Amino acid sequence: MARGEGAEQYSNASLLQKPSPDGIKLAAKCESRSRLSVCSKLCYAIGGAPYQITGCAIGFFLQIYLLDVALLDPFYASIILFVGRAWDAITDPTVGFLVSRSPWTRFGRMMPWILLSTPFAVLCYFLIWYVPSVEQGKVVWYLIFYCSFQTLQTCFHVPYSALTMFISTEQKERDSATAYRMTVEVLGTLIGTAVQGQIVGMANAPCISTSEELNSTDLLVASTVNITGPHASLEHLRNAYMIASGVICSIYVVCAMVLFLGVKEQKETCRVRTEPMSFFQGIRMVMGHGPYAKLVMGFLFTSLAFMLLEGNFALFCSYTLGFRNDFQNILLVIMLSATLAIPFWQWFLTKFGKKTAVYIGTTSVVPFLVSVVLVPSNLIVTYIVSFAAGVSVAAAFLLPWSMLPDVVDDFKVQNPESQGHEAIFCSFYVFFTKFASGVSLGVSTLSLDFAGYVTRGCTQPAEVDLTLKILVSPAPIVLIIIGLLIFISYPINEEKRQGNRKLLNEQRENETDSETDSTELNVV
Repeated sequence: MARGEGAEQYSNASLLQKPSPDGIKLAAKCESRSRLSVCSKLCYAIGGAPYQITGCAIGFFLQIYLLDVALLDPFYASIILFVGRAWDAITDPTVGFLVSRSPWTRFGRMMPWILLSTPFAVLCYFLIWYVPSVEQGKVVWYLIFYCSFQTLQTCFHVPYSALTMFISTEQKERDSATAYRMTVEVLGTLIGTAVQGQIVGMANAPCISTSEELNSTDLLVASTVNITGPHASLEHLRNAYMIASGVICSIYVVCAMVLFLGVKEQKETCRVRTEPMSFFQGIRMVMGHGPYAKLVMGFLFTSLAFMLLEGNFALFCSYTLGFRNDFQNILLVIMLSATLAIPFWQWFLTKFGKKTAVYIGTTSVVPFLVSVVLVPSNLIVTYIVSFAAGVSVAAAFLLPWSMLPDVVDDFKVQNPESQGHEAIFCSFYVFFTKFASGVSLGVSTLSLDFAGYVTRGCTQPAEVDLTLKILVSPAPIVLIIIGLLIFISYPINEEKRQGNRKLLNEQRENETDSETDSTELNVV
């Protein structure tokens, strides 16, 4: 149904049907139920922290961990990173489809997925940061537990993302809850960076200075040598990674319990439910909705830019800039800045619109990506640039999830007879981003292998330095430009968003009146 036809239908219906007193009471009850307390918003927001804490630790540290701690060849490390992310991307639409088919329970439809996946997810996450004693089985070990964790985390995050549509029916309340969520999620990245970076940073293993190519056997022998300097042994560094993962697992469990106990999932009894659709019908449905496809493709490229930066920034700071002992503090500054900037971007998108916020927020990082490569290496300058870049990182966190509910609402307006597909929209939204992330991490790690990356080397060849510069500056800038060009055709501006909100409110009022009339007839 076209938007104009839908507007005419609902407007005519609202004129022909005068709300009954019972209908008004029921509508008032639904409206009061849609309002969220600050406590509910905070509990909901805390539920988003585990995804960002673990994602930040993996995004910033897994590549350097596989190369310099697990001592894997860059080729095998690239396979693990690519396969893990690609598998994660595949599980998103699958889990979204299963969630959409899940029956309602007394805990809700999303909450059981969140609760049951948590203990298995934290176990797999912990084992990702353990180095098995069998040298030949390392690749298989990391593939199994990395893919298993990504699957279980998807069982948590997809229902949690869809939960946005079930905590309230009001756009204003959902936007407010999303702002709370993004603030906590960026704070989660700050916690993930602080816990992983500071614990690991205190146990920084020594680099190895040699002009000859080192193999894994040489490095294992070197790691057994007692070192009496300020640095710890490689074994000490491995233990530090396990301690950090244990702390993060504890936080994961606490956040999941706060979400489960503090948020009540609303069952929308006034909404017409459609028959369950097949997996491929779901794909055709969501990708056939133009605004959704443009939103996904736009954020596909802009998110890919930030993921490429995230995955290589630790190596860039350690080797290209020469801040091997300070990179964890630089990452902490970026995340702290992003946390502080979330309220600003929430105010900005409310004042000037979400589409404007995308252009301003995303492009603001470009000057800093250029300066971090061109300006001579200086720790103070790097801290300043990192703090400024964190402001743009905040926009990259907030805007995608703030705009997704608008697209889902637009779909409901144009397809009033097809409802209850929020989990499918959320899962495919994450699918493309994660798949692209897997490609970017795999390609970047493989590029370092071709450039001649030296595992745990104090210095790297000039080709590696050039590769890292490309991966953290020109490549992200090109991806950002492509994403913004796609956003030009994104059709949901503030005017259309408010129009959709009005139409949906009219639809709910009409459904409320119909339900009231049906109840009165049954009583008679």
